[in-house]
Amino acid sequence: MRITDKSLVEQQKISESELKHRLHLFRLTPSDLDEVRTIKSIISRQLDVIVDEFYQHQTRTPDVENLIGDAGTLKRLMSALRQYIIDLFTKEIDLDYVEHRLRIGLVHKRIGVDPKLYISAVNYLKSRLISTINNNIQDPDYARFLSDIIDRLIDFDVSYVFDTYIKSMMNEIEIEKNKSYQYVNDLESMVQERTKKLEKMTRLDPLTNLYNKRAFEEFTNKLFSEAQKNNLPISIVYIDVDKFKSFNDQHGHEEGDAVLVIVSDCIRSVSRSVDLCFRVGGDEFVVVMPSCAKSDANKNYIPRLLENLASIRTDLSLSIGVAQSGPKNYLSCQDTLARADKDMYINKAKNVQSTSDKRLKCVSGKEQNSA
Repeated sequence: MRITDKSLVEQQKISESELKHRLHLFRLTPSDLDEVRTIKSIISRQLDVIVDEFYQHQTRTPDVENLIGDAGTLKRLMSALRQYIIDLFTKEIDLDYVEHRLRIGLVHKRIGVDPKLYISAVNYLKSRLISTINNNIQDPDYARFLSDIIDRLIDFDVSYVFDTYIKSMMNEIEIEKNKSYQYVNDLESMVQERTKKLEKMTRLDPLTNLYNKRAFEEFTNKLFSEAQKNNLPISIVYIDVDKFKSFNDQHGHEEGDAVLVIVSDCIRSVSRSVDLCFRVGGDEFVVVMPSCAKSDANKNYIPRLLENLASIRTDLSLSIGVAQSGPKNYLSCQDTLARADKDMYINKAKNVQSTSDKRLKCVSGKEQNSA
């Protein structure tokens, strides 16, 4: 249940038994309360005088005058004080009575009345009520008796008023504490997020947005251990852009960077979600493929990669090598990488030889035509 669904009495968990106990603490008996009600007519006749004198005295204090602020507020406060005094001498002390006292405390706390100002005001109100009793009761002993009851009754009221003051202050402290906790949590989350971003940045190649060589050394050993643990194959595909240095020299670094981005995008687009793609050198890329045999990489992955690249740039070619670890014989990550690198250079040599053969065939054809 929300706070707004509960009365102040319910929020403070005040019961009938607690009320009786508090009356006992302030030595207020049913007969005492009956005695107070016997002088309600005296108080009623002097009510306007009491209220007027009270606020004349209060508004002499600059802090109080500033809190009141205007004539309309003063008029409402005077009306509220009249009702409070009437209730003090007429109303039954029950949970409704307590609710009203708690609300007095809540209102005064909300408008910023300092406790010392409230207590001094209550003290002055006591003096005016006791003075009224003394001036209108001929028997001095009975007047003192009634004055003592009034003193304890108002203290009883003030105890509930300050319950609300204290509860409000505790709520404010709790709110500020929660704000502090939330701020710390938000700050920790922000730091964690930034740390993750920084960690990610240290693992990513800024040009291609693939993992870098540092990330390769960090991630792959774990993948190889998992493959061996689960008795599954794992393959490394080593990719090199053919004649990249001469391309760079001829077309410039900006065009060379564009080529690397195209190649990396093609690698990423044909790789599976479980594959990890890395840029490990200037024009060299590595794809680690868990649960993939060398034959599958050669049959499926490489043709898709070359086809994807050819659909974008026909003037680029790749040399690709593949090496497998497991499930019969498990190699270390570095040994598998070395084998994939070696396989790539073998294929690069084949590509160079194939290109040379094509050129020789073209030249031979021209010579025959000229003959």
